[in-house]
Amino acid sequence: MTDEELAARLAEGAGRLLTELRESRILEGAALGRVGDKVANAYLLTALREWRPQDAILSEESPDDKARLEKERVWIIDPLDGTREFSEGRDDWAVHVALAVRGEPRLGAVSLPARARLFRSDCCPTPPGGQRPRPLMLVSRTRPPAEVEDIAAMLGAELAPMGSAGAKAAAVIAGDADIYYHAGGQHEWDNCAPAAVAIGAGLHASRVDGSPLLYNRPDTIVPDLVIARPEWAEKIVAYCRK
Repeated sequence: MTDEELAARLAEGAGRLLTELRESRILEGAALGRVGDKVANAYLLTALREWRPQDAILSEESPDDKARLEKERVWIIDPLDGTREFSEGRDDWAVHVALAVRGEPRLGAVSLPARARLFRSDCCPTPPGGQRPRPLMLVSRTRPPAEVEDIAAMLGAELAPMGSAGAKAAAVIAGDADIYYHAGGQHEWDNCAPAAVAIGAGLHASRVDGSPLLYNRPDTIVPDLVIARPEWAEKIVAYCRK
């Protein structure tokens, strides 16, 4: 398999496991989320070590092995992005599988199992623009940044909350929204796969000041990001630089 095919198959496979786990109804609430994290992580780690044994892995659900810093190729995974949404029975959760090469988000796959959708960086068309009278801007449903009201007013945008980072990015990639804006901190596994897919679809993905998103860093914190159609990203970056 190519790296792209592997990422897609792993994201889909983990998604099927999580869907079956939730549909079994043996667990619910926080217990369901904890087990979902562990099951999906074990599956992804085992498969990656089997298929790409020379590559490093950075996962939200595993201790950070700093030996990854010496590797050019690092798989960055979030086995269950949106654990809260998953445990609450919502559909806005995702599985992220990405490959960073020399710090760049080279490729990725984002699976939305509850919506039966898969987004791949190597075969994701650019979404059409101009579909809405006002741009739709997605923000966290639990911790939206304080400045989003001002940015929305500047753009004339409509604000909408949504769950996981993967679900918000996928909505922009699919053309169901125009902007995903986040500030207040994430980790590399929260946005590496979404950024890779967005870039593959011809969209803009960067820090809010326009600087590139860099991965496999000693500190995994990513303070902020914007994923958007280029015409909206340009205005947001200019605003944030001021």
